[in-house]
Amino acid sequence: MARKNLFSLDSDIAPADNTGRAETRPLAKLERPIRRSSPVGALSNTLGDISQKASRADELERRLAEGQAVVELDPADIDASIIVDRLAVSEEDIAILAEQIRAAGQQVPILVRPHPQQAGRYQVAYGHRRLAAVRMLNRHVKAVVRELTDEQLVVSQGQENNARTDLSFIERSYFAYRLEQRGFSRDLIMSAIGVDKAALSRMIALVERLPAKLIEFIGSAPSFGRTRWAELADLLENKTKKTKALEATSVPSNASISSDARFQLIYDLVRHVKAKPRTMVWKTANGAKAVRISETGDKLNLIFDKAIDPKFGAFVEGKLGTLYAEYMRSHSSTTSGE
Repeated sequence: MARKNLFSLDSDIAPADNTGRAETRPLAKLERPIRRSSPVGALSNTLGDISQKASRADELERRLAEGQAVVELDPADIDASIIVDRLAVSEEDIAILAEQIRAAGQQVPILVRPHPQQAGRYQVAYGHRRLAAVRMLNRHVKAVVRELTDEQLVVSQGQENNARTDLSFIERSYFAYRLEQRGFSRDLIMSAIGVDKAALSRMIALVERLPAKLIEFIGSAPSFGRTRWAELADLLENKTKKTKALEATSVPSNASISSDARFQLIYDLVRHVKAKPRTMVWKTANGAKAVRISETGDKLNLIFDKAIDPKFGAFVEGKLGTLYAEYMRSHSSTTSGE
């Protein structure tokens, strides 16, 4: 009696049905026919099966290398991105997300890359909240592993958040600022956060006017956009107000309120602080006290001493239009990034 399929590695070979059509069964998402083999063709078919399996293994490895396969990783092996985009996420928000994952599973994988300095570890490109929630559940996290350069990492990170409209104005601005401090080009930053050159320049210029300690204390403040943050930056130009704002960051009870409430607290505090008047004297080259300057919260007074020079005050008055035009040109170039 002939021993069919002598060299076959498969146990799922089945005869054709009554219609003469071969059955099929999926393997690695590839359909292949299941047919009765003749003794003469057994070796040929077996070699073909081995070749197919090798091809399927290569395909799976290629997809994994390209970051298209979802794997499960131990959260303990995963580090944060090189630049974290979120200012802070409350434990309450993480707990809510964890409960959703507990009930319905992790629907969207995070994106990670192999750690460039530590073998066996990974860095997150995006999915920090999901990672924190899974850590809370003490389970493995679903992830896509992809080889990424630093530039590809931050672009993926920024674009994913743009697609989700997930970051507040100050988080996006602070992310852009930190990317530039890290040495990334503005062209790459524009690609990462999805803004044009002028908008990026305004965002970075605004962050430069705000103390980093204050931004990180306030947090995301999702209810407040560029206008209110710019107003706060204007208020903080006064040293007394800036000092008061920074002092408020060290009050323990202030840290327990929401991010929006922290912004409002700081804004109200500095808006109502009465600045100490500033006084000084401007002297000519020969030491004569020609102008006395006094400044309060909303006024700057220049008093010209006519006894020193009776015409200097009138000369400055006549130059106000030119000086203001020069000021506006300078201010416009600073904010537009041109």
